[in-house]
Amino acid sequence: MSVLATVAQLVENVDPKDAQNVNAAGSAGFAYGLAAIGPGIGIGYLVGQAVQAMARQPESAGQVQTTMFLGIAFTEALALIGFVVFILLKFV
Repeated sequence: MSVLATVAQLVENVDPKDAQNVNAAGSAGFAYGLAAIGPGIGIGYLVGQAVQAMARQPESAGQVQTTMFLGIAFTEALALIGFVVFILLKFV
C-alpha cells in the first residue's frame, strides 16, 4: 500500500474535533515561528553593532556591554510574547 493511500485512509477516520486541534496547533506553530524571526534578527544586529563599537572604542566596552544586554532583554521579550500567544492559540 502506498503512503498516499495510507494517509487518505487515516484522514477518512479523523474526528472533526481532532482535525480542528491539528489545524490550531499548526497555525500556532507557524505564528510562533514568525514571531521568533524578528527578535532573532534584532538580537543578531544588536550584538554585531555592540562588538563593532567595542572594537572601535575598547575603553567604553563596559558601558556598551551593559546597554547591549538591556537591548537583548527587551528584544527577547518580543519572542516571549510570541510564545505566550502560541500557547494561547494552542490551548484556548
